[in-house]
Amino acid sequence: MVVFDAHCDVLWQIWQRKRRAAFNKDDALHVTLEGLKKGKGKLQCFAVYVPEEVPHEQRFEIALEMIHIFYEDILKQHPEMKFVSTRKDILALQEEEIGALLTLEGCDAIGSSLTRLQTLYRLGVRSVGLTWNYANAVADGALETRGAGLSDFGKQVVQQLNEYRLWTDVSHLSERGFWDVMQLAHFPIASHSNCYSLCPHPRNLKDEQIRALIARNGRIGITFVPMFLTEGGPAAITHILQHLEHICSLGGEHHVGFGSDFDGITETVHKLGRYAEYENLKNELIKHYTEEQVHSFLYGNFMRGVTF
Repeated sequence: MVVFDAHCDVLWQIWQRKRRAAFNKDDALHVTLEGLKKGKGKLQCFAVYVPEEVPHEQRFEIALEMIHIFYEDILKQHPEMKFVSTRKDILALQEEEIGALLTLEGCDAIGSSLTRLQTLYRLGVRSVGLTWNYANAVADGALETRGAGLSDFGKQVVQQLNEYRLWTDVSHLSERGFWDVMQLAHFPIASHSNCYSLCPHPRNLKDEQIRALIARNGRIGITFVPMFLTEGGPAAITHILQHLEHICSLGGEHHVGFGSDFDGITETVHKLGRYAEYENLKNELIKHYTEEQVHSFLYGNFMRGVTF
């Protein structure tokens, strides 16, 4: 069964290593071409994440550097990887091809400029996370103690995403910002978030938030970040299944998938430490769900949610 993974940070990993990491095969990376093939990856979302320590005036330039890596080091060097920016592109993938979708993790890179957002759209970005963990010109992040919602500029950003039919990603967003998005966004998702009721981390979604995403026909990607899966102790694949089952119990069977956050984490789930080990997750899923359900969780639900 093939996989649609809604979030990874391999562009950031390659950028910070100054391209010393080789995407084809490198033990330092969770996501590689070799791993995608072994794990039967079919569509991988590549996030542009500009870290907090980058000065504000340099963030857009760094985002462009990561997009350059996406085109030059991922696509150009590996013919099996195919740039996709529309549903039609994804459906046109050949059996041996893997789709590469560009996303933005946090609007810090655009500052307060809609022109920069529009530029990133023209470069291929198709899903936009409004914040990382802290505040920017768009909204407050999940760890910002102020807990504010969308700014006036943030509302303009969401309206622009609506016009482009792009996903508005609420992962990392403050709770108040989340509810603002529910009022404004036409195509909301949570690319990599888990269930607060099972693991009360501020990055996770409360049951009423999950229900709201489901009601809006959004998608939720269960992430493999251990601290979002369980409180204390090592994380196991069984913890992933618990979050999956909980979302299903809230009515999300046709709305839930996976957003691994590979290469954005240092600790990993036992027996799920890199993309090639997606097979271990598949083997556990098939013990508890039908083949049709497993296909939907791994690929179909996110694919059916593609709006661009």
